[in-house]
Amino acid sequence: MSVSASVAAFRKIITNPVKLKLFLFKNLPMAYLAGIRIKSLTEQEAQVTIEYGYLTKNPFKSIYFACLGMAAEMASGVLSMMYLHKAQPSVSMLVTGMEAQFTKKAVGVITFTCTDGAAIAAAVRQTQETGQGTSLHALSIGRNEQGEEVARFTITWSYKVRGKK
Repeated sequence: MSVSASVAAFRKIITNPVKLKLFLFKNLPMAYLAGIRIKSLTEQEAQVTIEYGYLTKNPFKSIYFACLGMAAEMASGVLSMMYLHKAQPSVSMLVTGMEAQFTKKAVGVITFTCTDGAAIAAAVRQTQETGQGTSLHALSIGRNEQGEEVARFTITWSYKVRGKK
């Protein structure tokens, strides 16, 4: 399967609301419970939302930072998963670091956007071609419904070719 066919197949699966909920329920139950949703996914960009609610709140009447971190990680992670879907040779992904800055109280619906699709695709391709692990810093910026930045996360991803079993 070509990379573009694999990307299209993954996008079709993960942007289907029912299939996304099943995927989250099975593989990321905390993200499912927190109500994380994929708003959009292209080859270059992913947008993921999280909403202030009973399960995502903190005592300060805003979204708990760990819930924001889940959504930020999902924005870059879904791009990584898209480029790893049915990849040959198979490549694994792992978060190896995270840095965050919070600039405004997170209430309402927060949308995290990661525009590092091209860099992620290049890192995966490099890992496949060389057999050597690579790492990448992906930026996810969270904005409220008014478009104001509320948080900025830098997620460090590590990619490695899976060993033969």
